[in-house]
Amino acid sequence: MPEKYVRETDSLETSVNKIELLLKKDYGISGRAVALLLLQEDSEIIQLVKNKEPENFEKIRDVINTAKSYYTDPLSYIISIRRQEEANRIIQRTINFEEITSVSFREKLSRLMINPFTGIPVMLLILYYGIYKFVGEFGAGTVVDFIETDIFENNINPWIIKFADTAVPWHVIRDLFTGEYGIITLGIRYAVALILPIVTTFFIAFAIIEDTGYLPRLALLIDRLFKKIGLTGRAVIPIVLGLGCDTMATMVTRTLPSKRERIIATILLALAVPCSAQLGVILSLLEGNPRGLWIWLLVLCLVFLLVGFLSSKILQGESPSFYMEIPPLRLPKLSNVFIKTYTRVKWYFLEIFPMFIFASFLIWAGRLVMLFDILIKILEYPIRLIGLPDEAAAAFLFGFFRRDYGAAGLYDIKKAGHLTGNQLVVACITLTLFLPCIAQFLMNVRERGWKTGVGISFFILLFSFSTGFIVNLILNAMGINL
Repeated sequence: MPEKYVRETDSLETSVNKIELLLKKDYGISGRAVALLLLQEDSEIIQLVKNKEPENFEKIRDVINTAKSYYTDPLSYIISIRRQEEANRIIQRTINFEEITSVSFREKLSRLMINPFTGIPVMLLILYYGIYKFVGEFGAGTVVDFIETDIFENNINPWIIKFADTAVPWHVIRDLFTGEYGIITLGIRYAVALILPIVTTFFIAFAIIEDTGYLPRLALLIDRLFKKIGLTGRAVIPIVLGLGCDTMATMVTRTLPSKRERIIATILLALAVPCSAQLGVILSLLEGNPRGLWIWLLVLCLVFLLVGFLSSKILQGESPSFYMEIPPLRLPKLSNVFIKTYTRVKWYFLEIFPMFIFASFLIWAGRLVMLFDILIKILEYPIRLIGLPDEAAAAFLFGFFRRDYGAAGLYDIKKAGHLTGNQLVVACITLTLFLPCIAQFLMNVRERGWKTGVGISFFILLFSFSTGFIVNLILNAMGINL
């Protein structure tokens, strides 16, 4: 922060001077720069100063806390605003601007995306055509039907089952590969026929949206709403990324400035943000049931806002601040979209494919020792409480491995005609809110610690079944048949 701009009586400037006097060691940069980083509570520089001169650290901490008490906004925000004002001051002194007589089309479009009255319809149009039509109808409908029915059910599965029946004399081994929950007939089929096309179409849509420069404008648009739930527009990046993969998005919450924001975003990602594979399967499950789809979406939005609001009230911490550079709008580059999609699909598929194989193996082993049947029997009790048939218990057990794996299990039950419209909606809501998958659970533990990671999972387990129970109760009480 330039010295000329900061007033002598400014408490921020006074704090900078006090910290500079307390710093005795060499940090390779000016004492003023170190002081400003300390006031912004940069974790690395705080740890460095703490290690180098512990005798002065408590005094420095007192100066920081005193400076914070003078402002209602975080010091990082105050310092950024001061820097921006000084940058504007320099620009005004050194650059001559020509008067703008007309606004370009891109600038007009950019302003429309940020304005709440026009930005929300634009956002809904992008969600409708990008997610519902392209990912839901095309990816989870047309492409999945072709790969799942024409390739696997009509060709690969019958051939591989026939081959196993003649070549493998042991029923137990045949069951591992070609049984009801076999590695090929279930694990590989789910991964390749259901999940891969859905994830691919989602990442294509996401890469196009990202490459246009729309995401920063979306962040500005919903910043005010996000502040009500303890977040800022900056959190739109991990939340939207969670629609691709919640595990990856949980890691991206590191970019959020405060611990409070990171915990709230982690809870919301684990609870109410379905990943692309799960989202695509659910859109496919609710295809042809628009009222059910709207109820599913409404419940999810209410849960997202309610849990976020309550979390912001329970968790203590500073009110978040937000500022972001807005890049110009542009047409997406085909090469960028291809590279981003390929990289993300490769990363995602390499992560889920071994897990689906492993899940099929665990189910096979669990059935051998009857553990799988015992767990299903236990799960049948809460399943009945939310009005679902007993066979849905197996799908929820799959959900312990991956939520999209569980959603794919519901897909088979729906195809068999064992779920009514109401049951399908209740099942989709409960499974969407269900426990985070194994990978996301481990990421939660890694990022937030064991206590918080396990606590979040326990809360989500109870909350998901409670919400399913209430939705089922309301649908029946109001005589609604979907």
